[in-house]
Amino acid sequence: MLKEFKEFAMKGNLVDIAVGFVMGAAFNKVVASFTGGIVSPLIGLLFDADFRDLKYILKEGTMNDTGEKVGEVAVLYGDFLTNVIDFIIVAFVMFLIVKGVNKMKKKEEPAPEPPKGPTAEELLTEIRDALKK
Repeated sequence: MLKEFKEFAMKGNLVDIAVGFVMGAAFNKVVASFTGGIVSPLIGLLFDADFRDLKYILKEGTMNDTGEKVGEVAVLYGDFLTNVIDFIIVAFVMFLIVKGVNKMKKKEEPAPEPPKGPTAEELLTEIRDALKK
């Protein structure tokens, strides 16, 4: 069983998937940093607020003894929209990478057609003529 697992784990496709997964996780951090540090502040200029902090308050909270707001119920749509932007950026870049890799792959040339030989009727005629001799 251990030998079978080793063979499975060392297949090329599985290793490629693992490398892609690690690179995707690292790339996601870069995109999240780009969105949080560049895109969100620019969009936040439109709303005069930090884009990630945008929320729709359903129920106001109350202040406790330490000055913290407790009991607030809110829909955090700014954080959700930031994550959607992250996803769109990652998906678009992955699309471009796959498109580039597919373009770089050597296109398979169609197999040459087998040489045309005599038809079955011609062969039978030749056999008949050879038998007559």
